[in-house]
Amino acid sequence: MRKIFWESDQEAILAIMLVLIVLGTINVFSSSFVMAEADYNNSYFFLKKQLANVLVGAVFFGICWYIDYHRWRDWMPIILSVTIVALVLVLLIGPSVNGAKRWLPLPLFQVQPAEIAKLVSIMMTAAYLSRRVYLNKSIELLSRQTGIVLVMFALTEIEPDMGTACIIAGVPFVMMLVAGLDKEKAIQLVATIVIAVVIMCFLQPYRLERIMVTYDPWSDAERVGYQTVQSLSAIGSGGFWGMGLGVGASKYDYLPEGHTDFAFAIFCQENGFVGAILVFMLFAAFTVYAARIAARSVDIFGEMLSIGILVLIIGQAVANLLMVGGMFPVVGVPLPFISYGGTSLIVNMSAMGILANIGKQGDALELEREEMRYLEEMEKSKDPFGVKRYRL
Repeated sequence: MRKIFWESDQEAILAIMLVLIVLGTINVFSSSFVMAEADYNNSYFFLKKQLANVLVGAVFFGICWYIDYHRWRDWMPIILSVTIVALVLVLLIGPSVNGAKRWLPLPLFQVQPAEIAKLVSIMMTAAYLSRRVYLNKSIELLSRQTGIVLVMFALTEIEPDMGTACIIAGVPFVMMLVAGLDKEKAIQLVATIVIAVVIMCFLQPYRLERIMVTYDPWSDAERVGYQTVQSLSAIGSGGFWGMGLGVGASKYDYLPEGHTDFAFAIFCQENGFVGAILVFMLFAAFTVYAARIAARSVDIFGEMLSIGILVLIIGQAVANLLMVGGMFPVVGVPLPFISYGGTSLIVNMSAMGILANIGKQGDALELEREEMRYLEEMEKSKDPFGVKRYRL
């Protein structure tokens, strides 16, 4: 099957990403044109911005595919310093939107540093874990790298943005477990995460309310559970085939964030069960091919980085799908490549470029090994009994 459709795993993830982006771009327009016309007097407002984001993301994807992924480890001190400074500047000069400071205003556009911190935390953790595994040393929970991750986590949580903060800290912790964290330390890690989540929920009472109404949103359908109720209504009304592109009614001020965090609800309403299954299959296929790239990486750093990117993309997808489906609290995690977003889309496409570069180097190493095996077999076939070697 691999040879029929594509020659390599990185070609497969590129195809999957392109299909998701096309579906997402169409859905962004369909879910936002009513709001765009009402608020900006331009039905294509969000579509134009999304297309611009896709073009910028494509440039970053190409750059990350071309650059040797080992270089990111060499540049980590600079990248890390810039990211932390940007996270601090957001809190100092960032505009407040709905009580949160998440965007850093730049001359031509706005950037969300917390989204960049997701990928930076993965790179740094991959570098740390690869050294520990290579030297056959145990993985420590309390390390300089863990401390830096927690600093980025804290700065993002202060914004506040609990969903993104949990991803910044959560993905590195999953990478530690995969890398072989001791059982006792793993238990301590899980216990610490549970305690931290409980504390964060009590610090912001609205978070606790969201958790309490998760499995019965109709108990507070006019307030805390409103978004979940509307999301489930949109999904259910799509039926098997969907209501049709652009026909979904939830975009008419019924479902808040219908083009961002809850874009999948509008997608299901207009494309039905068939469209939902297509998205599930695309993310499942991505999981398979990304895991193959991780397994064939040329070194431990590439393996850890691939696993981190896999967990980043699929973790966000699972969290969003569960949230939209009413099985997880509303945490504000977008669906990769489907939800409207600037920095998030660009970062995800950059991560896919890095993953593709890891796969490209893995293919080159595999090809080199196949050539060596071929030459050895040819040499043996010329002298099957080893007479030449015996004479030497």
